[in-house]
Amino acid sequence: MASASDRYVLIFNGEIYNHAALRAQLDAQGWPGWRGHSDTEVLLAGIERWGLGRTIELAVGMFAIALWDRQERSLMLVRDRTGEKPLSWGIHDGVLAFASELHALEAMQRWKGRLTLNPQAVGLLVSYGYIPAPHTVYTDVHKLEPGCWVRFRAGSAPEHGCYWSFKAVAEQGAANPERRSDSECVDELERLLSDAVGLQLQADVPVGAFLSGGIDSSTVVALAQRLSSQKVRTFSIGFDSAEFDESGHARAVAHHLGTDHTDLMVTGQEALAQVERSSAIFDEPFADSSQLPTMLLSAMTRQSVTVSLSGDGGDELFGGYPRHRRVMDLHRLQQRIPSVLRSALAGAIRSVSPATLSRLAGLVGRKPNGHRTPGDSLHRVADMLTLPPHELYKYLSLVQHDTQSLLPKTRLATTLYDTPGVWPRLLSPGATSMYLDSMTYLPDDVLAKVDRTTMSVSLESRVPLLDHRLIEWSMRLPFEMKIRDGHQKWILKQLLYRHVPRDLVDRPKMGFSVPLNDWLRGPLRPWAEDLILGNTPVDDGLDRSALQALWLEHQSGERNWQHALWSVLMLRAWLRARA
Repeated sequence: MASASDRYVLIFNGEIYNHAALRAQLDAQGWPGWRGHSDTEVLLAGIERWGLGRTIELAVGMFAIALWDRQERSLMLVRDRTGEKPLSWGIHDGVLAFASELHALEAMQRWKGRLTLNPQAVGLLVSYGYIPAPHTVYTDVHKLEPGCWVRFRAGSAPEHGCYWSFKAVAEQGAANPERRSDSECVDELERLLSDAVGLQLQADVPVGAFLSGGIDSSTVVALAQRLSSQKVRTFSIGFDSAEFDESGHARAVAHHLGTDHTDLMVTGQEALAQVERSSAIFDEPFADSSQLPTMLLSAMTRQSVTVSLSGDGGDELFGGYPRHRRVMDLHRLQQRIPSVLRSALAGAIRSVSPATLSRLAGLVGRKPNGHRTPGDSLHRVADMLTLPPHELYKYLSLVQHDTQSLLPKTRLATTLYDTPGVWPRLLSPGATSMYLDSMTYLPDDVLAKVDRTTMSVSLESRVPLLDHRLIEWSMRLPFEMKIRDGHQKWILKQLLYRHVPRDLVDRPKMGFSVPLNDWLRGPLRPWAEDLILGNTPVDDGLDRSALQALWLEHQSGERNWQHALWSVLMLRAWLRARA
């Protein structure tokens, strides 16, 4: 869309939720008139009147923006504050290309066949299960990081900068902590989140919400139902395996709130049927296995609505992941036990193989927890006993700790986890852990998963908990309002108690996972074995013997390598799909 003066041309992917308020401000300042009612036109008018920087500061929403300035002959790419909308760019043979999907760059005639696999991205995928920004699966193609911009002018090197910084927000919050009482802080949380939910409910198409029955989605739905004059459409998915099924909790919450609820019970085979489809949906290899149920949930939701609210972001902002509490517990343990004793205990554990420890644990009735064997868990404890805090964050975030053995010829990339010198100065290890998740796992795993799966069925996902005004306030909350007496997301629960009975709130966190461990030994085995042991269309750098050893150990049941194997499988399935 061109601006009124024809100076600017805008390409815009996303939504500006407060565009009506921005339009009113422009009208009050004498804006001459409007051609339509879109938020795109409002953005362009704001850019002409206030400039791009001020307009983006005022905008509340999710966006990937490309702005061409005909007068200065410059191109600006801008991404929203938390990375809800993707934006990648690259320069090959003097040609700049940018897109919200790598598929679009693959279609460039002058680039076809010249996009090469990025070895460092393979290392990141195996290590974390996703590829963190600014890296992409392709060499010399980059993700624009959340809250940042890049400017291009002919004959000049790209200029980079950021208009919003999670680090600065976190530091400002730590320096100016919220001093109001518990009840006043819950009131403020309700006010801010209600405003965000109210803005995101506005649409000229049907709007619904994902409802897992967990704290985050239940809180969003509770406020949405309170603000809505009609029953909110809510959607959840259930599994035929009780260990992974939250649908009963979702139904109970929906019944209490009075929503119009739909759920879908799926079998393992139905989820498995999504595996090969995922290679087409994700524009680079992506190995969070919750992608499979999210694909099914998105497809079901799109049958009834065009927009769906989600509860993503609550874990990162309010301390919802076990590692946020674990980091604090380990920090206290390390302070209480002398390093000599910790080293001796760790050495004693490591002197016994994980397989032997698992067999011993079986004799006393200890069973695997679904993610790792008892022996693996004990070796994990041994590792963490001796790690300094700055290395502990990375350790808890990795899905594969010995990536170098799988990729012996690849120089592994440095990430935010490896550069503690640039971290904000926060008041507790738990707060630092939440910050690191907000900068890495949230945009490059959680939000990437939701964006790709919803967009694949033309469903728009909106995330009220990531309204930047709410984020900025949440950074001021003392850690004890997020994790108190071992209870995670404490303040979010206090808000939810106002709308939902405690017995529907106080239950263990389940997450949105699938029985991948068993699937790789059962129904997925033939498909996986072919990818693990067969030939690849291009050299991915993975050591064949090391990979085969992981596969055989997993099949024997002695070790649980589900996450490391899933990263490799998603990489190789993706490569085959593009061969």
